[in-house]
Amino acid sequence: MSIIETYPELQQFIEYLSFEKRYSKYTVAAYQKDLEQFLHFQINQFNSPAINDIQPTFIKSWLAFLKEQGLESKSINRKISTLKSFFKHLQKLGLLRQPPMATIISPKAKKRLPAFVDESKMELLLQTAIDTTNWDEKTNFLVLQLFYFTGIRLSELIHLKEMQIDAANQQIKVIGKGNKERIIPIHDTLLTQLKGYLKEKHHQFGTIESCVFVNKKNKPLQPREVYQNIKNLLGTVTTMQKKSPHVLRHTFATHLLNNGADLNAVKELLGHSSLAATQVYTHTTIEKLKDIHKKAHPKA
Repeated sequence: MSIIETYPELQQFIEYLSFEKRYSKYTVAAYQKDLEQFLHFQINQFNSPAINDIQPTFIKSWLAFLKEQGLESKSINRKISTLKSFFKHLQKLGLLRQPPMATIISPKAKKRLPAFVDESKMELLLQTAIDTTNWDEKTNFLVLQLFYFTGIRLSELIHLKEMQIDAANQQIKVIGKGNKERIIPIHDTLLTQLKGYLKEKHHQFGTIESCVFVNKKNKPLQPREVYQNIKNLLGTVTTMQKKSPHVLRHTFATHLLNNGADLNAVKELLGHSSLAATQVYTHTTIEKLKDIHKKAHPKA
């Protein structure tokens, strides 16, 4: 018996996220993975309790198990958030008498500063010579530039359509989390490269894929391949442990703030719903100021 057959509420919730909330397939997949892990644990440990019979102690047992497995507080908190959304939705539908999350306390997560690449290293990376006859190499390098110059998310970049590029106004329209739209200006040099890339794409491939970026088979890029390509490119200039598209998003925000950008403007560019999410980058700039002070002040 499948997990969906045992818990049809799961399928109902997934459809709600997909069709009503209109979350991206990657976000929906993350929710589904968390819930399947949780429900499998309930099946194995508590003999497949009905949704209404799941007790707070059952949830705490699962969270304790995750901690024993070495999962970080941040990841556990995300799973708690998934459960809260799931049970809240079921309660709204009248399928749950009493939500079991009321006594569940999220573990305190360590505050870690966002990892970012130094400006000098990014400058070095952007000067990299690439083989312009290699389609994938050209694509990967342009993807890197778009990440760094716009702060766009991985899912937003993969789904970016040609019609979202407004060349006349030098901007792109990005469809972000919760299907929210935002406008990001693009530098004229980047715009020129994008226009050249699209012109060559139209010339090279018989059928036109509406996604801006495609591989040599004219297929839309996949998250895993983009992640690996960015990791490889960053690896040529930095030894930092985490190398990913999201690091370039952090780098975009940090470099803007380091060079005097307004915090609210950066918030809008990143597509954050609250200023608190953007303020994490101010800690990075404060750390830089402390370092400058320590090195330059005679009494520091």
